[in-house]
Amino acid sequence: MSVSRRAVRTDGEATRNRILQAAGELFAAGGYAETTSKAIAAHAEVDLASINYHFGNRNGLYQAVLAEAHRQLISLVDLRSLAGSQVSASDKLMRLFEHLVQRSQDEGSWNIQVLARELLAPSSHLKVLLQNEVLPKIQVIRQILADITGIPVDDPALTRCLVSIAAPCGMLLVAKRGVPGPLNDVLRMPGAVIAHHLHTFALAGLEAISSDYRESAKSPRRSRPAKSAGPAKKG
Repeated sequence: MSVSRRAVRTDGEATRNRILQAAGELFAAGGYAETTSKAIAAHAEVDLASINYHFGNRNGLYQAVLAEAHRQLISLVDLRSLAGSQVSASDKLMRLFEHLVQRSQDEGSWNIQVLARELLAPSSHLKVLLQNEVLPKIQVIRQILADITGIPVDDPALTRCLVSIAAPCGMLLVAKRGVPGPLNDVLRMPGAVIAHHLHTFALAGLEAISSDYRESAKSPRRSRPAKSAGPAKKG
C-alpha cells in the first residue's frame, strides 16, 4: 500500500514543528550553549537523524528557532497588512505598539525568552536573524515613520527616529519580571496604558524631529557645524 506524497509531507511538517517547539522551549530555558541536540531530540520524542534531516545541524535548528521566535513576535505578513491598511500612519504606529506590548506581556512564551537571551548575549546567529527576519520588517516600519514625519525613508534622521522608537520596545522584551526597579513597575501596568504612553511619547518626538528637518531643509546652513574662528591674531 503506497503512501501519498501529501501524507508524507504532512507528517514531515508535523515532525519539524515538534522539533522547533521543543528546541524553542529548551533554548529559552537553558540557552544555546547549554542545550544539546540529544536533549532536544528527547524532548521532541524524535531521533537525532530527524534534527539533521530537517535543520542540517544544531546551528541550523537554532537559527530556525530564532526566526520562528521573531515571526511569533510579529510576522512580515501581518506588518505589511498593517502598513497597507486604510488607517492613518499614526494609528498604524499605535497598533504596532499595542501588538508588541501584548506580545511582551505573554507570560511563559518561549519566543520572547529566546529573543531576550540572544539580544542580551549576541551570538554569530544574530546576524542571520537580522538579515532574514528583522531588516525586511524594519523597511516596512521605516515607511510608516516616513509617512508620519515627511522625512525620506533613506534619510539618516529617520534611522535615528527608528532607533528611538525601537529601544523602549526592546527593553520591554528583554526585561525580567519580578526584578525590582522602574522597568518592572512599568511591566506591571496595563498593556493599553503602556502602548498609549509609547505612542504619545513617540509622536511628540517624531513631530519635533520632523519640524527640525523641515527647518533644516529651508536653511541648509543650519545643519552644518559652525566653522572654527581659529586662533586669534596677535596685534
